[in-house]
Amino acid sequence: MSAHVFRDRRDAGRQLAVMVATVADASPAPHTLLVLGLPRGGVPVAFEVATLLAAPLDVLPVRKLGLPGNEEVAMGAIAALNGEVAQVVDYDLLQREPAAALLLDRVIRREYTELLRRRRRYRGERPPLDVAGRDVILVDDGLATGATMRAAVLAVRQGHARRIVVAVPVGAADRCARMRTEADACVCVVEAGNLFAVGAWYAEFSQTSDEEVATLLAESERRLQHQLPAASGQR
Repeated sequence: MSAHVFRDRRDAGRQLAVMVATVADASPAPHTLLVLGLPRGGVPVAFEVATLLAAPLDVLPVRKLGLPGNEEVAMGAIAALNGEVAQVVDYDLLQREPAAALLLDRVIRREYTELLRRRRRYRGERPPLDVAGRDVILVDDGLATGATMRAAVLAVRQGHARRIVVAVPVGAADRCARMRTEADACVCVVEAGNLFAVGAWYAEFSQTSDEEVATLLAESERRLQHQLPAASGQR
């Protein structure tokens, strides 16, 4: 792997936005664009994409279903679009881990509780997300296993989006290829043969806080309402 490609998530978002713009421009109905960040780390990236496209920004809560005892390994993921829950499960993994399969329902209940908490924290009094007939751009800070993004795509598909574009600064090449079969398009700045870890491609990859997510959503809404230019003090 080369040196860090991105300074931080905001820098990654600006690089990604340039590529996403070419896909968005090809849409026959650009006014229907909606950018959804996957919290928490995908939101700073999505903020920059939404800013360049002058599109509304919102969040789609997702949660990885971590393998008990090895939480970094994804058994699957869930996403919530209003009252509907989309779920993807790695059944091949569960066949190899029968003890984990017995705990799957418990993990789903736990992560669903956290997913609802985050949805309340991020969206507050915002109206329910309506993706029907819209061109939705799903943004995260990277694509490793792809589990959470697959759940997000499924949720938006069930919500009857017109077109779904997955957009990430960096992704494992095989996962990006898979996303092109599940979404209508997948945009990656870097498709890595050996991804290692998403954070390895960033010079600064500290955890995004709930407060930062809420602040970026509010700022994006203000900019869209007033068509304000990007702040000169951006990182």
